[in-house]
Amino acid sequence: MNVYDNIRKGERGAWVSISAYLLLSAFKLISGYYFASSALLADGFNNLTDIVASVAVLIGLKISRKPPDSDHAYGHFRAETIAALVASFIMAMVGIQVIIGAVRSLMEGAKSEPDIISAAIASVCAVAMWGVYWYNQRLAKQINNRALMAAAKDNLSDAMVSVGAAIGIIGAQFGLPWLDIVAAIAVGLLICKTAWEIFRESTHNLTDGFDEKDLRDLRSSIARISGVEGIKDLKARVHGNHVLVDVVIEVNPHLTVTEGHDISDRVEEQMRRVQNVMHVQVHVEPKEEI
Repeated sequence: MNVYDNIRKGERGAWVSISAYLLLSAFKLISGYYFASSALLADGFNNLTDIVASVAVLIGLKISRKPPDSDHAYGHFRAETIAALVASFIMAMVGIQVIIGAVRSLMEGAKSEPDIISAAIASVCAVAMWGVYWYNQRLAKQINNRALMAAAKDNLSDAMVSVGAAIGIIGAQFGLPWLDIVAAIAVGLLICKTAWEIFRESTHNLTDGFDEKDLRDLRSSIARISGVEGIKDLKARVHGNHVLVDVVIEVNPHLTVTEGHDISDRVEEQMRRVQNVMHVQVHVEPKEEI
């Protein structure tokens, strides 16, 4: 299966998220109004905003499927990373809104007691969203797709919001409204933490950052190739869910051009065996004689 087939599979995961958010948000909003549950209403409106994040991921995946053109010689794979970045912004907004809502509830004091059935509805929705998270994170790992993994983490954060809503509703039944506030603040902070992790990884990749350990592994792999007598320079960067490598190797200065070219081919072949290395640029230089 080629990379474009994997991206199509990622789009399927985005559609699963969008469908789940549409169904669950409608269910929560209708139930929230009927059972007078402000927590369930807030959770439903939260899911409406998450549809935007899932749509952003879907658009990013569709753009990344476009083949290389005159303006994008390496393809459009970085659209995946941009989609993950957009998803992190939306997740951060949701997390902050949850925290602000909890503080507002604390300042306004106790409200009318919601029906206990709304707690069961929130719990069922949490389980359903956890199932969407499990499906998407499993698929994201299988195809190594950062945008879909960001969407999966958003699914998990929404499952936690529903759990927080259920805790708040149950607490109100026992005269413990502060449980709602504690759960909401904890969930809000956790969502913000997840958003920050996605934002940090996305911006690191977009600014051509690359993990030093992975770079050392690439260097070690190249150094073991027959004919490579030294590595003068090695750079790598992430392009979507792929890796681009630029390396300057040193070879015996008495080799013919053909022999040097053969060594370069071996380096390229070895690098492509490494997972997700899409493109290798090898420059050959003669090793200086002492």
